[in-house]
Amino acid sequence: MAFALAGFGALRASASKDSEDPRFSQARESMVREVLADMAATAAETGRGTLSSAVLEALRRVPRHRFVPEKLVDAAYENRPLPIGYGQTISQPFIVALMTELLDLPENATVLEIGTGSGYQAAVLAHVAKDVYTVEILPPLGQSAEARLKALGYANVHVKIDDGYFGWKEHAPFDGILVTAAAPHIPPPLLQQLKPEGKLVVPMGPPFLTQYLTVVQKARDGTVTTRQVLPVAFVPLTGRGGTP
Repeated sequence: MAFALAGFGALRASASKDSEDPRFSQARESMVREVLADMAATAAETGRGTLSSAVLEALRRVPRHRFVPEKLVDAAYENRPLPIGYGQTISQPFIVALMTELLDLPENATVLEIGTGSGYQAAVLAHVAKDVYTVEILPPLGQSAEARLKALGYANVHVKIDDGYFGWKEHAPFDGILVTAAAPHIPPPLLQQLKPEGKLVVPMGPPFLTQYLTVVQKARDGTVTTRQVLPVAFVPLTGRGGTP
C-alpha cells in the first residue's frame, strides 16, 4: 500500500472477462510501460532492471480497475497509489511489481501476504504462485477483497481476517512472505513461518519518517540477512506488532 520515493512458475489464475475490456487495455499497457521505465531507472538500487515474464504478464492480466473505488476507476491504471477507504491505499503498480519480483519465487510456490487491502497485490501474486494466503486485519476490507477475488476467479487466493503480525501458521512454511504495510521490526512469527532459502519483502521504518523496502532472506541454516532496496512510503502496520 505504497509508492516509491526514489524466473517464476506458470500462471495460476484467470481474471474475469472484463479485464479484456478494450476501454482499459490501452491504459493497462501504458501502466506497464511506466512500470518498466521505473524498473530501469531504479536498477542500481534494486538490482532488477526489468521484470520476469511471469510478473510482467500478471500486470497485463489483472484488472486493476476492479480493485479501486468506483469513483476512481478512470485513474485505476495510473502508476500511483489510490485510496481505498479506512485510511488504506492500493499500492503503486511499480511497487506491486517490484515486491513480487524481489520474492524470487520458485515454481509451485506458496506465498503469504500480510495486508490484503483491496486484493490487488494478492491477485498479482496469484498469477505467479500456486497458492496465496493473505491476511487482513480490517474486516470490511478483508470481506470485500475476498468477494472481489472470488468473483474474478482467483480460486488460489485464500483470505483470512486476523492480525497479520502472527502470519498464518496452519499453512506454513511459505516460500515467500510479502508485507504491504510498514513495520517497525520484522515480526518473529513471520520469520518462523518462512521456509529456509525463502525471502520476506517488507517496508521497514516508522510512519512519516524514512522507510525502506527491505528484503529479508533466511538461509538454510536459519540465519537471516537483510538488504535495504528503496526508500518508500507505506501506511503503518497495525495490530500486535505495529501502530495501535
